Amino acid sequence: MRTFLVPGLLWFSAIGCGLMAGLYYAFSTFIMTALGRIAPASGMAAMNAINVDILRSSFLPLFLATTVAAGLLAAAGALRWGEPGSLAMLAGGTLYLLGMFGVTMLFNVPLNDALTAAGDGGGSAEIWARYVREWTMWNHVRTLSSTAALALFVVALVQR
Repeated sequence: MRTFLVPGLLWFSAIGCGLMAGLYYAFSTFIMTALGRIAPASGMAAMNAINVDILRSSFLPLFLATTVAAGLLAAAGALRWGEPGSLAMLAGGTLYLLGMFGVTMLFNVPLNDALTAAGDGGGSAEIWARYVREWTMWNHVRTLSSTAALALFVVALVQR
């Protein structure tokens, strides 16, 4: 059973990172651009609706499970230092934890919370413009981190 644990985590994490990278890429390349072009109140309402629905979808279990798996791979890479693929596992897991999960918790979620709190109050154009700019910038980081972690997990699979 133990023989299959690390390869199973690598496959799961590579696929999970790919799915996360694809979602973040879509937001970075066209969803936020489209939302940013519509009336601020409508954009804010749409993004708030997305933020509610995404937590009720299969996104959240995959988001959490991939984060846990990446953390386990980072630990396995550190504990199995010198074995084939260990550096790629450590780097991929650490990059995913910091660049995807850390950025989400430190930047994207607080921005989402602030957007929800803003409601339909005054100054929505200013609030919305700042939100789109900052949220998208941090989402680029999540996209790149997820993609790089995916590549590193594939490298670890090949090296093993």
